[in-house]
Amino acid sequence: MDHLDAIDRQGLRGADHRILSVLHARARDPRVAGAARALSWTGEHGALWLAAGLTGAAVDGGRRGAWLRGTALTAGAHLVSMAVKRVVRRPRPAHVEPLVRTAGRHSFPSSHAASATAAAVAFGALGVPALAPLAAAMCLSRLVVGVHYPSDVAAGAALGALTAGLGARWMGTGGVHG
Repeated sequence: MDHLDAIDRQGLRGADHRILSVLHARARDPRVAGAARALSWTGEHGALWLAAGLTGAAVDGGRRGAWLRGTALTAGAHLVSMAVKRVVRRPRPAHVEPLVRTAGRHSFPSSHAASATAAAVAFGALGVPALAPLAAAMCLSRLVVGVHYPSDVAAGAALGALTAGLGARWMGTGGVHG
């Protein structure tokens, strides 16, 4: 069984490398590279999503509490991903030249993907479906700029979806105790 596990890990690792290389090659187009860099910059520490949530709270007074709880869930997904990153300590891809600087050396899971997906789920529940394509673009940008493997992004997205999904009831109730 260990031999099969080793083959499977090597196959998954190889696929991770190949998919990353293909998507990173898209950055040869300066428009794609520029867009990916911009998304990476605005998504740093969940800034784009936190700003979106706070803006929603400011302009939608009737659902201010839900917007703030969604923003808290987004921040929570980001913080959990950073904690997991410190435990797993997977190095960033070394076989491609990154197009952006990163705040840390570790890549698993993608915190950009965690906060983007959490925001898409939480704010989507408030009727803002336009964030889902932007969140997907944010996730892809991490591959185009060459700072994450696809499995990092998938894990981050799953973590973000789980975090926001678990908090969905809390968002609608007005608080932890209803």
